[in-house]
Amino acid sequence: MLDSLKHFARESWLLVVASVLCGLLLAATNAALGPRIEVNKALKLTSLAGGLLPSAQAFVPLSSPVEVKGLDGKTESAVVFKATADDTVVGWVFKVVGSGFADKIELVVAADASFSKLVGYDVVSSSETPGFGDQIKDAYYRNQFTGAPVGQLSLVGLGAAKEQDIDSTIVAISGATISSTAVVQAMNHYLPQLKDQLQQKGLIGHGNNP
Repeated sequence: MLDSLKHFARESWLLVVASVLCGLLLAATNAALGPRIEVNKALKLTSLAGGLLPSAQAFVPLSSPVEVKGLDGKTESAVVFKATADDTVVGWVFKVVGSGFADKIELVVAADASFSKLVGYDVVSSSETPGFGDQIKDAYYRNQFTGAPVGQLSLVGLGAAKEQDIDSTIVAISGATISSTAVVQAMNHYLPQLKDQLQQKGLIGHGNNP
């Protein structure tokens, strides 16, 4: 019995040491790769932004923080860029996060200079189901958002859209209601807050003019 206890203690000690070493290794790896991952994300975001606002010559991050409430109710700092061409504001680019079917959906969204209409969006990262939810990346779905009013989107099933609501109505992806809802919900949740923050900072007007 004593030998068994000694063996168990020795094996347990080795397991504890191995667990600690693995934890330290993972922490060191995350510390080393974390900044690089964030840089790559920022580069991807601005690259996608260029596709949404091709007239922009530069994407300038705002110097002061833009605080918004996340979907979980917690305050977070939004990533917002001012898109400019010849020192003129041509639009706004920002990142929003939705709660998808498989995991979080990170989107880069562009609005016009007055922040009254959407220019479009693209997907920064997503783990949605191939062939279903990942169709949020496809042009036929994304194009519905172009020209839509900020913060006034509604999601309907195929064939339910009314002609007078075509600008604000988004037709859901067949078989992927959760993913479709995640995109629309993220837009409606974050965009009015961002617009309000930009107005408070004097970066856009309170009407339809920048």
